[in-house]
Amino acid sequence: MRKVIKLVFVVAGLLGAAPIAAQELGTTASTVVTIDREKLFLNSDFGKRVAREVEAAGNELAAENRRIEADLADAEQELTDLRATMSVTDFRPLADAFDTRVQTTRQAQAAKTRALNALLGQERDVFLNAAAPVIETLMKEIGVSVVLDRRTVFSSAASSDITEDAIQRLNDDLGEGTNIKLPPALQASPPQD
Repeated sequence: MRKVIKLVFVVAGLLGAAPIAAQELGTTASTVVTIDREKLFLNSDFGKRVAREVEAAGNELAAENRRIEADLADAEQELTDLRATMSVTDFRPLADAFDTRVQTTRQAQAAKTRALNALLGQERDVFLNAAAPVIETLMKEIGVSVVLDRRTVFSSAASSDITEDAIQRLNDDLGEGTNIKLPPALQASPPQD
């Protein structure tokens, strides 16, 4: 009987089916597979939705920045025109007020950009938290005990990458993730106009 089991493992190993053979024999599998976490997020329906939303918000912010730039350029031109007709003493407060306006505007717009980047990071965290149980189920089904991030692996066979299978499973289970809410610790206020 031991020779038969050993032969099953040898043949299964040669055919690349060790995880399934190990499950069928009731033993614990120790096969290691990889996942490309970046591809997992970006190619999932959830990640595609987040990318669309962040891109739309980024486009709105860019349009707002262009409007602000145009307004500031107009205000600067007005100051330049006034400079020729005013004394330095009278002009200085206007120039200082304009500089303050520019600095405040830059800080506000930079804060909106940071908030948008933070939102992307938060959505990625929500995705990974929601993906964990789905990946664990997939691991059990294929009989593996370890999943490594592909970026941390020096070398592996292409057949060890389960990213595409995981993406399909996540799309089936999570969809676009619109029903998944941010945990309170990850919630941040959206960028303001």
